Amino acid sequence: MDWSFIGEHLPLYAEAAKITLTISFFGVFFSLIVGLISAQISLTKIPVLSQLNAVYVELSRGTPLLIQLFLIYFGLTKVGLKMDAEVAAVVGLTFLGGSYMAEVFRAGFESVAAIQFESAQVLGLSKFQALQHVILPQALSVAIPGLVANVIFLIKESSVVSGIALADLMYVTKDIIGMQYDTTEALFMLVVSYVIILVPISLFGSWLERRLDYARR
Repeated sequence: MDWSFIGEHLPLYAEAAKITLTISFFGVFFSLIVGLISAQISLTKIPVLSQLNAVYVELSRGTPLLIQLFLIYFGLTKVGLKMDAEVAAVVGLTFLGGSYMAEVFRAGFESVAAIQFESAQVLGLSKFQALQHVILPQALSVAIPGLVANVIFLIKESSVVSGIALADLMYVTKDIIGMQYDTTEALFMLVVSYVIILVPISLFGSWLERRLDYARR
């Protein structure tokens, strides 16, 4: 292992990690919003809208992220819609992540007994207040493990954005290997970078799950 090589390229990996974290953060953030909306549409079974939502979920989960990114970044230019690689990466992660988050949210909402919503309305809460103060907190306590797993999944999937020439961790690693052939060191730094990013998230998710489980007792 050439430690001098690692020290020399450490700043490059730090910059790449910033890009990975940035697109992952916004991708996860918007995925949660899209997933929450999609889950509500799925449960309310609104005609036409519910069918369109089902098509979105199946299309999103049934196609690879790389293909989705190519269609967003390259394909949309054919209809006059051009976007930066960073924006395309966030849109792609949101499109993919929203469907996975939707399924987790839907399972969480379905775990809450219907009488909870009825009781909230009897107490004078509006539908939005009942959702915000009664239904959503209980649904989240059930959905947290799945949400954390999806967050980790999306961060790992962000490595695919190197396919649209975005200088994330994977892109930098492939670039170094291609130019300098220092495969072992480059891959070692790639693995360490993802471990540093993902392990704290996993530990936080486990801690949060235990806290919510304790609160339910």
